Amino acid sequence: MSLLCQEYIFWLCLYGSNVHGVLLQTLTHYISQWLLQKAGVLNAQIKHSDLCLNVLQIIDQEINPYVDKWEEEGQFPAHKIFKILGNAGFLGVNKPVEYGGLGLDFSYSVAVAEELGNINCGGIPMAIGVQSDMATPALARFGSAELKREFLQPTIMGDIVVCLGVSETGAGSDVASIKTKAVRKGDEFVINGGKMWTTNGTQADWMCLLANTSEGPPHKNKSLICLPMNLPGVHIARKIDKIGMQSSDTAEVFFDDVRVPCKNVIGQEGMGFTYQMLQFQEERLWGVANILTTMEKVVQETVNYTRQRKIFNQPILYHQVVHFRLAELQTEIELLRSLLHRATALYIKGNDVTKLASMAKLKAGRLARELGDSCLQYWGGMGFTSDVLVSRFYRDSRLMSIGAGADEVMLSVICKYMDTLPKK
Repeated sequence: MSLLCQEYIFWLCLYGSNVHGVLLQTLTHYISQWLLQKAGVLNAQIKHSDLCLNVLQIIDQEINPYVDKWEEEGQFPAHKIFKILGNAGFLGVNKPVEYGGLGLDFSYSVAVAEELGNINCGGIPMAIGVQSDMATPALARFGSAELKREFLQPTIMGDIVVCLGVSETGAGSDVASIKTKAVRKGDEFVINGGKMWTTNGTQADWMCLLANTSEGPPHKNKSLICLPMNLPGVHIARKIDKIGMQSSDTAEVFFDDVRVPCKNVIGQEGMGFTYQMLQFQEERLWGVANILTTMEKVVQETVNYTRQRKIFNQPILYHQVVHFRLAELQTEIELLRSLLHRATALYIKGNDVTKLASMAKLKAGRLARELGDSCLQYWGGMGFTSDVLVSRFYRDSRLMSIGAGADEVMLSVICKYMDTLPKK
């Protein structure tokens, strides 16, 4: 038996008992691609469509059948779903191979994010995005090998759940104003403060925490810290009740003299603000990609509904104001997609895409609100029920203009790059 075949069987034996159906197919595909590349047999290239097909199969089999139940319960089983996605390689698409990732460029993460828009709610994709592309980019890029082994690798594999601790009650979009402190005492930091609106917060095993580690200027006194959530002094104060994103748990977290080793700092101490701004770029692009597919689904479901629903003896869709409006919305979706793909292409080449990412997020938030309102109107009374996707989208998508930087912050960033902000 060739060495290639031996390695292939080894990996299937190692993971095969924990996977089934589409997961086994996905694992087989990626292991075979990797082994062929390693053996020099073929310069294999994974296509974006390969990833998308496998993501969609997982959504159809493991997620969408249970979304209504999880929405009603107010939480989805993050450890179970993340393990399924981790086994299939979808939690580390652009992360290093040596830590369990697929080692692909960020465009593949964007493709996966778009496909996750097929999930019939906003909360679960958002939670997945935190795990894969919002709480881990800085760790993957700047973290020590020890931190990557302890936190990044099991996160990519879906063995543990991560949350991102940035926002506070008095500091949401204004990240520089956070108050949580980490005071150095010997070889440890003692952390006091709290975080608000923490996605995955009640289920998380660790937090990527932004805290003040010195008394210096607000843009240079912060650090990102890997903080295990089972440490003494970490308190989940409450699970926050929200108007949307019902299946995603959101927590308020307090820290009372929590002791964390200084070696848990990601990268250079004092660079946390800069690292978080870099993380925001991927978070914003990921969020835009994810909502695109959902908006398309809402438009298509509205087309289908208005085609069969009659008013004044003809389908609603046949009224010019309706089909013209839906055409306008579909055009806006495609324009946003073009902006996203341009920003992504520049980003993977190493360019600063802060302005374009901010533009894309601003447009996505505004379009989502506009689209949700317009489409819901055409559903009439049904749109005001909880029985249809459009009403869930109407609630969930409102966060797009608030989370990861409010619309007003995006406008300020764009103005900064245009050099139109008033001088202080």
